[in-house]
Amino acid sequence: MLNRRETLKTLALAPFLSIGSHAFSMEAECYKLKTSLNAFSFNEPLSKGDINLFQVLDFCAEQGFDAVDITGYYFPEYPKVPSDEYIYSVKRKASLLGLEISGTGVRNDFTIPDKLTRNEHIQLVKNWIDVAQKLGAPVIRIFAGAGIPKGYTWDQTAEWMITAIQECVEYGKSRGVIVAIQNHNDFIQTPEHVHYLMKRINDPWFGLILDTGGFRNGETYSDIAETIKYAVNWQIKEKIFVNGTELDTDYKRLLTLIKKSCYKGYIPIETLGKGAPGEKVIAMMTKLRKEL
Repeated sequence: MLNRRETLKTLALAPFLSIGSHAFSMEAECYKLKTSLNAFSFNEPLSKGDINLFQVLDFCAEQGFDAVDITGYYFPEYPKVPSDEYIYSVKRKASLLGLEISGTGVRNDFTIPDKLTRNEHIQLVKNWIDVAQKLGAPVIRIFAGAGIPKGYTWDQTAEWMITAIQECVEYGKSRGVIVAIQNHNDFIQTPEHVHYLMKRINDPWFGLILDTGGFRNGETYSDIAETIKYAVNWQIKEKIFVNGTELDTDYKRLLTLIKKSCYKGYIPIETLGKGAPGEKVIAMMTKLRKEL
């Protein structure tokens, strides 16, 4: 009976799976990308209180974004966890606007030598994993830390970091939230650094927020290609550094790499620098959409 049901199901679907030679081609189905805006693009007006998260959500909906990445700093009283009432009001507003919440993030530092202080940062991440769960965000973005502290080596510092991240990942797993580290040109500067952490932690609930502006001292597009397999989310910037030189991002080249990797998911953008945030976001998305 089971085999008969499976056969009937296959026969029923067969006409739809074979309509046209390209309808369900592997190339077309390999990737599915969704646009998202990282709230850091509005860092200055959000930090000053000139606008709030609800206005950012309105902007994202008006500009046709699929989602928004709401960095934790812009919730009232961060790093304190916001009330459930506020979290759910943000979630409801996003839902009514047709927006998904692609992620959130915190400002932690796991390179601090003092263990008690590192434990406080671990707790910060755990607290915001709970917020991510309530928001329905699949990923929480964390940092490695400021860099190698004086008197220590990269390897020594990495050991503290791995222990801290593993604890956060276990907690994220229990809440259904992926913990992802951003290559932010801080402690993590090269693909080798990324490989080391990924291989040591080696957990499906841990991944990489691939920051296109985070690799700065090599052939950056090659560095991106080398680490793209770990990507669970992105930070796409207007500028990219190739062998230390700042250049405009080649969106066609970047998206070719993303599509070739078969990455499926959100591609959040983040605009930086001088200029009206809204205008900068629109200008960047206009260029990106041409290649999408």
